[in-house]
Amino acid sequence: MEVQFTPETEKKLRELAEQSGRRTDDLVEDAMAGYVEELVKVRAMLNNRYDDLKSGRVKAIPGDEVEEYFRDKSAAARRSQPGS
Repeated sequence: MEVQFTPETEKKLRELAEQSGRRTDDLVEDAMAGYVEELVKVRAMLNNRYDDLKSGRVKAIPGDEVEEYFRDKSAAARRSQPGS
């Protein structure tokens, strides 16, 4: 498989290869392997969460309730800061 990078990314990749003493191909392979592994984990987590919602094991929280929660949490944090 061939991958195209912007000139800026290629420059950074070459610099990193020089600093690390590794080939650019090896750096790209390692980076992609880690990225793909993380994507597989995230996909599995999202599938499990979706299954939990679909089955009724968990209940979705309406967006306005989430906003209110974080708004209240932020306000409480500001009040607890010294000098507030």
